[in-house]
Amino acid sequence: MSYTRGLPPNSTIGIVGGGQLGRMSALAAARLGYRCHILTPEQDSPAALVSAGVTLGDFEDPAALRSFAAAVDVITFEFENVSAEGLDLLASLKPVHPSPAVLRISQDRAVEKSFLNGIGVATAPWLPVNDMASLADAASRLGLPAILKTTRLGYDGKGQVMLGSDAALADGLDALEPKPLVLEGMVDFQCEISVIVARGADGAIAAFDAVENSHRDHILDMTYAPARITPEIAADAQAIARTVADALELVGLLAVEMFVTADGRVLVNEIAPRPHNSGHWTIDACPVSQFELHVRAIAGLPLPRATRHSDAVMKNLVGPEETALWPELLATPGLIPHLYGKAEARPGRKMGHVTRLFALGSLPGPFTVAAALGPLAPVTVA
Repeated sequence: MSYTRGLPPNSTIGIVGGGQLGRMSALAAARLGYRCHILTPEQDSPAALVSAGVTLGDFEDPAALRSFAAAVDVITFEFENVSAEGLDLLASLKPVHPSPAVLRISQDRAVEKSFLNGIGVATAPWLPVNDMASLADAASRLGLPAILKTTRLGYDGKGQVMLGSDAALADGLDALEPKPLVLEGMVDFQCEISVIVARGADGAIAAFDAVENSHRDHILDMTYAPARITPEIAADAQAIARTVADALELVGLLAVEMFVTADGRVLVNEIAPRPHNSGHWTIDACPVSQFELHVRAIAGLPLPRATRHSDAVMKNLVGPEETALWPELLATPGLIPHLYGKAEARPGRKMGHVTRLFALGSLPGPFTVAAALGPLAPVTVA
């Protein structure tokens, strides 16, 4: 298929995964005249509810993969915990963006950190861990406390444990699967930020402003756009994101999560080659959202600048407690609500988000932000 003029209108974009990122991507694709078709093992997944078609099947089932590929024109994915081998099969049938090679790098923390360090991008200090001997050696070299993490399948704080002393090493090693693992040294950081960058097949790049993220129980709680950092640090963060996207030869969207250290250095924590929770604010605060940029990149369309017309704060709605506030949120002036269509509000599950816009260049302090969130005001803000 030629991409010289982009994917024609009424073409079908296949999305591997049926979660909220796929849902918001499908909504953005529809505005550009595309249909979406979802591959998911879940009945009534958030993405399938707003898409033209769905293939119910496992991400590793060749029959399901072939049926899915036959129904679409180009393929992408909405989360990393899918089968790279399955994507290989799909890539033999239809274009897949980002590529399976990019997914493989992001799926494995050790591979990811080695890749980043190899292109000159700094990370927190880390060492690979395979067994008790290598863990003891890594702890001795990096110092304690340190964080032991799985190399695969970890997200929202899952797959990691804090090691505070030598006595905790054996229990930490036993607690985490699958192995191998990585041990990460602690970083004295002032804040966590992220940059979302899109890159087309022609090498064109569009990067959003760096945003600041705060977490609660290891789950993203709030995003402040723009990040409350110096212009120099913001420029460094954007430059790093562009460097990573180019080095990956990315076609699609990439979120680069970073630490800003107390002495002003920017260290990459991890990358995600897909739309990202810290970019949801772009739906309401930007002429072109992260989801539209993702669709444009994989469809071979021109990439406009990733600008914002407003400052913004995004607050996740997590679990049954915050979801129960939905009627009050709908009635609160200034809040822009988004609900993902998930049937069950389980503890720790992202059910939706709200966005609050402010005039460009006027992002207020924490107490004003808290007050502006209405029923969500009791939350702790950074």
